[in-house]
Amino acid sequence: MKDCIFCAIVAWEAEASRVAENDLCLAFLTIGPFNTGHTLVVPKRHAATFTDLTPQEAGALAELGQQVARAIQASGLPCDGLNLWMANGEVAGQDVFHAHLHVIPRASGDRLNMQVQWTHPPRAVLDGVAGELRAAMEQGSR
Repeated sequence: MKDCIFCAIVAWEAEASRVAENDLCLAFLTIGPFNTGHTLVVPKRHAATFTDLTPQEAGALAELGQQVARAIQASGLPCDGLNLWMANGEVAGQDVFHAHLHVIPRASGDRLNMQVQWTHPPRAVLDGVAGELRAAMEQGSR
């Protein structure tokens, strides 16, 4: 896609520190890492968001992300744990509109701080939402 930096990286038209690839995806280091080793995994075909991926691309993305995560853990880089993060849409924090999975090594005391305020809805509310999702999934499979 024109003007997509990740498409340019996939096509070797832009610089990147490549880590690994499979038939459908490419992994490379981000230029704005939270921690050393922070890697992005992208589909080779332009897809703006996770929900635009084919099932095969989503599987390949997860597989390559897992391989990168294992490599980070085995590498000797500071890594006491990992975050896998993917934003889907601007409101979710996506700023490059080519689907990408962040594989972020975490170390005790690092500067990355994610804060969440969990809610605890009643079971009846959860069951209602689950029913809505099941109905939407059935519609999508027709």
